[in-house]
Amino acid sequence: MPDGSSQKPETPKYALWETHRKIHPKAVIGRFRSMKTWLLYGLLAFFMVLPWIRWDRGPDAPSQAVLFDMSQGRFFIFGLEIWPQEIYYLTGLLVIAAIGLFMATALAGRVWCGFTCPQTVWTDLFVWAERLAEGDRAERIRNDMAPMNRRKLMRKTAKHAMWLGISLVSAFGFCAYFGDAPTLLTDLVTFQATGTEWSFFAMFGIGTYVMAGWAREQMCMYMCPWPRIQSAMLDEHSLVVTYDAARGDSRGPRRKSETWEERTARGLGDCIDCNQCVQVCPMGIDVRTGEQSDCINCGLCVDACDSIMDSVGRPRGLIAFESLARQAAMAAEPAAPAAAQCATPAAAPAVVKKPKPQLARARIIVYLVLMTVIGSAMTIALTQRSAFTLAVQRDRAPLYITLSNGSIRNAYTVKIANKTREDRHYVLTASGVPGLTLSMAGSEDTHGDRLTVNAGGDSVGTFRVYVTVPAGTKLDASNPLTIVSAAEEGRKERTSYATVFMAPAP
Repeated sequence: MPDGSSQKPETPKYALWETHRKIHPKAVIGRFRSMKTWLLYGLLAFFMVLPWIRWDRGPDAPSQAVLFDMSQGRFFIFGLEIWPQEIYYLTGLLVIAAIGLFMATALAGRVWCGFTCPQTVWTDLFVWAERLAEGDRAERIRNDMAPMNRRKLMRKTAKHAMWLGISLVSAFGFCAYFGDAPTLLTDLVTFQATGTEWSFFAMFGIGTYVMAGWAREQMCMYMCPWPRIQSAMLDEHSLVVTYDAARGDSRGPRRKSETWEERTARGLGDCIDCNQCVQVCPMGIDVRTGEQSDCINCGLCVDACDSIMDSVGRPRGLIAFESLARQAAMAAEPAAPAAAQCATPAAAPAVVKKPKPQLARARIIVYLVLMTVIGSAMTIALTQRSAFTLAVQRDRAPLYITLSNGSIRNAYTVKIANKTREDRHYVLTASGVPGLTLSMAGSEDTHGDRLTVNAGGDSVGTFRVYVTVPAGTKLDASNPLTIVSAAEEGRKERTSYATVFMAPAP
């Protein structure tokens, strides 16, 4: 047998996953890039400045306009103070936000992800810092491929120093919403912050550094569930970033000495295969391969392609925000004569008038109606919001007590949450059982069916109340009982609580 015939062929090795490619997005100039930049400035300024706005709520009250005080269990939003039992307001806001996200996606795909998502905003800021320290795309790629030297070390150090500075400032911005901003800043600078404050400061700082600096597009691709959900929100009229394959294909480089007539004769389209759309994409995808869930609809590829079309004298819109319905309508239009299409770059073909996008669709109207109804309900609830709440809990062991004179007594724990900053008196009344009297624990004095209690400002007053019914009163085993609380000042504000009065079975 010849030498080596007994050797087995080498088994090919296959990776179970694709090795991550580092993405180096290229800088681009255009309308969508300008829009993203101005939104970045506005959103970051709003985020950082909002905790410093002051709001006078009186003495012994936080003076920060927006504060989520977890120690007191209060959400302060300008003149509004949300208590823990009013968390349904937050639920309503989240529902409205979710419906708004559905509507935005139905209108323009992942436009939220491309322009206003915090991950996108901070990633843009980190990429700007990276570009400032290491240069644009080509220079960054060369720098990454070069061996470590003094110049490369200095650039990397400058980049990570800027990333760290941005992360620390962002971490303070996050923490400032949960504690008084000036006090928190002083405590952090003087190293007098509590362990909890340092823990959250470190958590937000490290999270920002990792997610916006290192993970970047991987957060959107692998951790965010929205790319997989959005497909259910889209329809044929949704505006998404698309490539006009009928106009652009087949793709190929453009020869300088070649006219557009000669290029068309070779079966080539307007796309000169410059790959600028891929190089500027922060997700590293090629929009020309079709609609993709990883596309965040940021429009940077539109800016890049439009600038190339301007330079070669072709109409803009080869890559654009389009809907499948509009693309189909454009494809159905009769083609213009070849001579008119490709005479010279200066004599560009007239663009066929596109049909208008259909914004008022059934699902959009449904989303608007839902947001209006929920928003109106929350507004009405806020305008009729009481300055106090009442909660009543009946003792379950024992269910009732038979006193020496034969009367029946039930005990209740009554809680009144006084949402104002002043001490207030409240009048408790009870109805539903004939002949009942009210009294406080520790006092044998009865007050008929009315009892006055005092609750301190911005606190919950807890009272143990007895309801007693005289002997001989006809009662069922369970009798409906309503306890009403009213503010003593004019008795304008009232709230009631339905409970039961237990007695021996007849």
